[in-house]
Amino acid sequence: METHSSSAVVQRRLVDSLYVEAMVLADEARAYFDDGGRGERAMLDPMTRVVFSCESLKITTRLMHVIAWLLTQRAVAAGEISAVAARDPARLLGPAPWTEERVLQAMPNGTRTLVAASIDLYRRVERIERAHEGPPPASPARAMFDRLALAL
Repeated sequence: METHSSSAVVQRRLVDSLYVEAMVLADEARAYFDDGGRGERAMLDPMTRVVFSCESLKITTRLMHVIAWLLTQRAVAAGEISAVAARDPARLLGPAPWTEERVLQAMPNGTRTLVAASIDLYRRVERIERAHEGPPPASPARAMFDRLALAL
């Protein structure tokens, strides 16, 4: 049986958890924009409807970048690709489209919720990717986290 360091186990669990979260959010966004958001969209003026459609594409783009990056991390953990190959620019987290606050405030509640959730998820994954760029910071909290992972 292969042994993993405690940080590798924690990393794998984190990636798996984020992957599930991303897939659930993608499904919620699909359902909202295919069905639930249609009524809200119909009540918007024509220009705001265009913005509404653009925001749906931005949500999808953020989520697809996150999912692709997480799948790469899962492939590394499974030994399907090397950690070096995972750092190839084509496999890095793609850039997230920007949503202006004033635009967000003009959107229906369901859209605002999805935009905020996709931005939050993207930013969390972005922080993890940045952490991969250098050695993890040494801290008492990190040491305790590693000990907790060993206990699981």
